[in-house]
Amino acid sequence: MDKPFAITLDPGSSLANRTGSWRTVRPVYVDRLPPCNHACPAGENIQGWLFHAESGDYEAAWRELVRNNPMPATMGRVCYHSCETACNRGQLDESVSIHAVERFLGDEAIKRGWAVAPGKDTGKRVLVVGAGPAGLSAAWHLRLAGHAVTILEAGPQSGGMMRFGIPKYRLPREVLDAEVQRILDMGVALKLDSRVDDLLATMKAGKFDACFLAVGAHIAKRAYIPAGDANKILDAVSVLRGMEGDEKPLLGRRVVVYGGGNTAIDVARTAKRLGAEESILVYRRTREKMPAHDFEVEEALQEGVQMKWLTTVKEAGEATLMVEKMALDESGFPQPTGEFETIEADSLVLALGQDVDLGLLAAVPGLTLDNGSVAVDAGMMTGHPGIFAGGDMVAGERTVTVAIGHGKKAARHIDAWLRGATHATPPKHELATFDRLNTWYYLDAPKTVQPVLDIIRRQGTFEEVLGGLDEGNALFEARRCLSCGNCFECDNCYGVCPDNAVVKLGPGKRFRFNYDYCKGCGICVAECPCGAIRTEPETI
Repeated sequence: MDKPFAITLDPGSSLANRTGSWRTVRPVYVDRLPPCNHACPAGENIQGWLFHAESGDYEAAWRELVRNNPMPATMGRVCYHSCETACNRGQLDESVSIHAVERFLGDEAIKRGWAVAPGKDTGKRVLVVGAGPAGLSAAWHLRLAGHAVTILEAGPQSGGMMRFGIPKYRLPREVLDAEVQRILDMGVALKLDSRVDDLLATMKAGKFDACFLAVGAHIAKRAYIPAGDANKILDAVSVLRGMEGDEKPLLGRRVVVYGGGNTAIDVARTAKRLGAEESILVYRRTREKMPAHDFEVEEALQEGVQMKWLTTVKEAGEATLMVEKMALDESGFPQPTGEFETIEADSLVLALGQDVDLGLLAAVPGLTLDNGSVAVDAGMMTGHPGIFAGGDMVAGERTVTVAIGHGKKAARHIDAWLRGATHATPPKHELATFDRLNTWYYLDAPKTVQPVLDIIRRQGTFEEVLGGLDEGNALFEARRCLSCGNCFECDNCYGVCPDNAVVKLGPGKRFRFNYDYCKGCGICVAECPCGAIRTEPETI
């Protein structure tokens, strides 16, 4: 007699040992690209260093951070943190204060003297022209690769526009100096007051194998404004540069700043700190059209800076300015109205942008210039083999963060070029979007507010306006990270799986699926807080 079907099963068959033979999809663990990482111009692994910071291992967090950015204490103060604009938590309550945690880690490193050793000597020599953010970043990464680096800086101090374009109330000079010194302590040679007029001759004399050009935009753009002989017209770059000397600029009691960018805001705020009774910013468009960041405009208004939007300067007299009211046309472009007004002013400061001095490239064959910028390929190399460029010298946004990223990118391509290879950037993972998160698993956690210097002291001193986080606040803020798209071993998938198909691999090793037991029900995908699991079509 035949045995009943139920007991005729082969003990080795799939039906006997597998519960998911009808499975059409299977879950897989993935690593998605966090939006903060994706938005960072410096290419920081933000989620990676936040992971260490939230466990209290600040040195490990700092070391992960400086793999991409050697100046976190500086960047935590002056970066405009596009990472926070992209942060998924901003759609839940408020974005993680990434820049504040970065600043905390940078300050801890200075306090504790953390350092990084250079790479093994390769015997190759690289010249860096310019000691601004791009040049310093490139030098750091080239030393990590083991190359000898010499920086030639035309100015009397290092830092470039970080020193000569950002006021002390935003970036204390002792912080900048400490982070520059750490780079020099890696064995980078810095020569100040060393202007390069003939690049190829300089490279030949120094026996350099490659060069990175990182000359900042130090030349102020001018505008023709009819002026009387006695009127004082200055440029923003000269005013901010003058703040680094012993004798501060004499602007007078009534100062007008012409422009609408962050530099214009910085000069207007600086004028108030130098004792100006009136500091007026004149801009020909509206506040909404200003290139300056809104939080800087707001801080300026708090400090007593006056704003005259939809206004342009027409003529400068001995102690007055004639300005004309403007109106935006249908395309948003300002048009004159024929309505004039007279403003009393002891000085007029032009903040209309900056250009780069490209004179050192005159005798270099193969270089292509386009509208004041040096053309480079995808590897940051110019048309002349072995000469690379970045920062303000190439087309793109002119910020400290972008420059830091350019320095890193160029250094990696220079390293590959010196080795006769090509640097291959790893492919990016798919973006971890907000809709892939299960946010109900996360607690409400309001953003930590950084302390702000009171208005009175802000108007009369150059003390730092924005304070830093203490250790408790930094730890809390780091723990607000949702770990978008990357498993942080919360054990949720392990707990909700109805078939015990999730296998724990131990601390730091995450999990794997035992597909012999997985039915492909998708509960793990639906319940993963950070969106680190997806389903794929079954291949069997």
